[in-house]
Amino acid sequence: MSIAMQRRVIVPVCLGLLYVVGRHTAAADAGSAPCPERSAVVIWTSPLQPRADIPLRVMAVLSDGPAERLVAIGPGGEERALDATLRGGPPWSASGSLEAGRDGEYRIEVRRGHQPLACRNVTIGDAARGVPSDGPVLDAWNATAEAFFSAWIERLFDGPADENLSWPSLEPVLRDATRNFLFDHFGGREDDALTATPDCADLPYFLRAYFAWKVGLPVAFRRCDRGSATRPPRCGTPIVDESLVRRPVSLGQFNQLARRIQDAVHSGSARTGLDDDATDFYPVELTREALRPGTVFADPYGHTLIVVSWLPQTSERSGLLFAVDAQPDNSVARKRFWEGTFLFDAAVRGAGPGFKAFRPLLRDAAGRLYLPGNQALAAGAPAAVFSDQQAALSVEDFYARIGRLANPQGLPPERLYDAMLDALVEQLDTRVRAVENGEAYWRDGHSGVIPMPVGAAIFETVGPWEDYATPSRDMRLLIALATLERLPQRILRYPELFVLGGQGPALASAAIAQRHAQAIRERRITYRRSDGSLWELSVAEMYRRRPALEVGYDPNDCPEVRWGADAGTSEYTTCTRRAPADQRARMEAYRPWFHEMRRPPR
Repeated sequence: MSIAMQRRVIVPVCLGLLYVVGRHTAAADAGSAPCPERSAVVIWTSPLQPRADIPLRVMAVLSDGPAERLVAIGPGGEERALDATLRGGPPWSASGSLEAGRDGEYRIEVRRGHQPLACRNVTIGDAARGVPSDGPVLDAWNATAEAFFSAWIERLFDGPADENLSWPSLEPVLRDATRNFLFDHFGGREDDALTATPDCADLPYFLRAYFAWKVGLPVAFRRCDRGSATRPPRCGTPIVDESLVRRPVSLGQFNQLARRIQDAVHSGSARTGLDDDATDFYPVELTREALRPGTVFADPYGHTLIVVSWLPQTSERSGLLFAVDAQPDNSVARKRFWEGTFLFDAAVRGAGPGFKAFRPLLRDAAGRLYLPGNQALAAGAPAAVFSDQQAALSVEDFYARIGRLANPQGLPPERLYDAMLDALVEQLDTRVRAVENGEAYWRDGHSGVIPMPVGAAIFETVGPWEDYATPSRDMRLLIALATLERLPQRILRYPELFVLGGQGPALASAAIAQRHAQAIRERRITYRRSDGSLWELSVAEMYRRRPALEVGYDPNDCPEVRWGADAGTSEYTTCTRRAPADQRARMEAYRPWFHEMRRPPR
């Protein structure tokens, strides 16, 4: 990390705002050595009032390098190592839990080797009531808050790289104490009744507000229009809410705030212009330091994802960038970065796409909250890494740059192909669940016809069509199919991006074309037909069925039709439902949008 970056990460907003962990000496019976004064290392604990009969969650967040160990020193001076999970970088984190077993004063240390980097003294049990914490005091989104938010997001959506992580909504994620560091933070089982069903536009805001609720931070958001074919969305004056600051508030109060936010934001909120100051988001540098968990990716058409983790490149595997998104049916899934999932085109006049961060909500010298503009961010405002570089990038240069971040050593073409095929199959599996969600709607006893919006509104609407139709998902899937198919041509055009091992681009391209022809016959997905039976399709068959996918997004059609089954085949015989004739006629009229893989202007 550069010296300039380190300064951006650790500079406090105002005197007293950054309360450095470890400024007190430990209690005599828990170790008397003073804690190191390191503002780049912060230790957090949850729940707010620690008890001996429940585990104390511990997370150390570091801005200057990884930790190696978490250690707890008990009331009698006994030392134990916590079973810590190490993540990230930057920020780095180490998280574990302490089974205290008895009341008293405990000292938590984060170490590299045997040297403590920082410590925190925690009172567990009845004696903790009314005792002020010696941890950080947050009342603005400074560097400390942003680093904690990143580490919290990374833990929330952590999982093995080869696991296809998905949930029916955000609720089971937030109610999982092994994932959510802030679960039941107030000790009132407040998460048990939490309603958390944001769609893709709401998801970044909801996660930001939930985190603010638990740790006592203010929130800000704006009402924006949706823009047009010739200009990105524009937003109004920020709405700043301080009701959560420095005090626990009830679930009911949080729900009211969350509803206000969700009623205000929409798919245009993240598509604002890259040079616009009056926005909730600002564009960031395309560097590993800037693309932290919690960073948002906005595509030109309104879909939004949230960066959750990086998997570093090794000699055995390619590096990966993971993100999560939410769908209109409220499902949440982890996705890997590739051209088929993260759609980018800075030339689209009606959007400002790319990687963005929430504009930090800071306090001035008088304690007033403010949102810094782009000029202030570019000058080095705390907790911000502003850059307008994405606006000048071609589509090819954008993907090449992110590819180099994920795999700085370059990739052999076959390894890149395999990773892209895995991502494509992941998208197909996600569509299986989306179509099945539509079928569940009919099995639940609904009848009649789901109304189909007119024109471009098929991509942006509310109600059952938004929940169960898949036009946006299917367009991204068609783009993904084409992207994988074009890899041989990409090798010829950009051979410098690949580790060819002495092989010429033409031979490498031909080898990948041959690999593609074989692999798509071997990789398969399975969907559920109308009668409940399973039907298997190869990826090669999905390529053949691309014309059917161009008109396969209507939930009024049976799943066989939505997966492109040909009439008169044994696969088709179980179909019991077709979309009305007028909807089918309109889908034919809209087919060119999908065939050309370009959303229509509003």
